[in-house]
Amino acid sequence: MFNVYVTRKLPGDNLDKLRAAANVTVYPHDRNISREELLEAVQGQDALISMLSDPIDAEVIEAGQNLKVIANYAVGFNNIDLSAASARNIAVVNTPDVLTDATADLAWALLMSAARRVIEGDHMVRRGQFTGWAPELLLGVEVYGKTLGIIGAGRIGRAFAKRAKGFDMKILYHNRTRLSAEVEEEYGLEYTDLDTLLQKSDFVSLHCPLTPETKYLIRERELNMMKPTAVLINTARGPVVDEEALVKALRNGTIYAAGLDVFEDEPALKPGLAELPNAVLTPHIASAGMETRSRMVEMVVNDVLAVLEGKRPQNLVNTDIYT
Repeated sequence: MFNVYVTRKLPGDNLDKLRAAANVTVYPHDRNISREELLEAVQGQDALISMLSDPIDAEVIEAGQNLKVIANYAVGFNNIDLSAASARNIAVVNTPDVLTDATADLAWALLMSAARRVIEGDHMVRRGQFTGWAPELLLGVEVYGKTLGIIGAGRIGRAFAKRAKGFDMKILYHNRTRLSAEVEEEYGLEYTDLDTLLQKSDFVSLHCPLTPETKYLIRERELNMMKPTAVLINTARGPVVDEEALVKALRNGTIYAAGLDVFEDEPALKPGLAELPNAVLTPHIASAGMETRSRMVEMVVNDVLAVLEGKRPQNLVNTDIYT
């Protein structure tokens, strides 16, 4: 019988399907597994179901001498050393597509909350500080009819654009490669360079992957280009934004507000970020819809079973091992 290790308790009962075919061990604590625990746990395992927060580097892969598949419970896989996995002929799989709408929904919630100061208002009411309507009470920036800049026009970026069309927004986008004219027309997108997007947008939303090219894509220089009334949204990856520069920009009024679901040194925050009233912060919950998270479990389970049964998994990342 195969052995499978899961680094975090997962929602729903989809692991039962895996338990029928393998010995499944789930990390028992409600926290990220430590490196020392992971190096020990992976020994003797045929499959590893990992979280995006688990660094699966060459040393971990070497410790898992029996590993046949690493299934990342996430769309991203920058936490996994793909070269080391491929060198050992270990399949790496992820959960693409399934969390597109849930992530776009959360990005939109962050945009609205930051623009209209929803969190500040909630805190005011709960603390008994609301003494009645006033003309200048928590004035925010309006969303309808404004200009939105989307950086990264993949599945999630385009889903976010769909939501913006309902607010009659002008939508600029910047992408590694320009989309076809047909796709641009379908989503109401206008292509432009990054600097122009930053200068013209009232809202800037990040949906790009984390690569060497996108690390610190948004630094002090880029923040200084944005309007003082602009709002920055990040549901992509924390290190796409220089968090220290962002804290400075929010504190100094260089930009109006930010909504963040991901952080540079997650789960830690750069000093000063948590104290800023114009920063809306959520704990990496973009995919945290009940249906979405359950479907993600189903996807990793199906792909793990496929590999263990000698079949090609559906969501294979390192396709070179099957050539």
